[in-house]
Amino acid sequence: MNMVKLHSAVEQYNRVGVSSGVESADPHQLIQMLMNGALEKIAIAKGHMERNDIPQKGGNISWAISIIDGLRASLNVEDGGEIAQNLDDLYDYMTRRLARANIENNPDLLDEVASLVRSVKGAWDEMPEAQSKVVTR
Repeated sequence: MNMVKLHSAVEQYNRVGVSSGVESADPHQLIQMLMNGALEKIAIAKGHMERNDIPQKGGNISWAISIIDGLRASLNVEDGGEIAQNLDDLYDYMTRRLARANIENNPDLLDEVASLVRSVKGAWDEMPEAQSKVVTR
């Protein structure tokens, strides 16, 4: 992960409201924290959606999209091969589904994206750190 992308990811994570441990996190851990942040924002957005709090719902969905965009920007598609390309496509799909969830006020779409993020996070958590360096910049 290059320094510009790392700085962007740190900024995205700080926007989620968590600063403890970001400075000392390696890129592998930072990606894990970003995924946790995206899941948190999706869950908060769903709660606001259920309460019909449209501004808060939209703000939290926007944060989740920003975090996923940060994850996408951190990918090393050139060296990461098929895994990085598949993640790029999946992150693109997630952002489109989140935008649609916001427009349609559809909690099922939020659940779908949260499930996808959890799946990617589960695989990422199991991935050796050395392999993750090939997938990210």
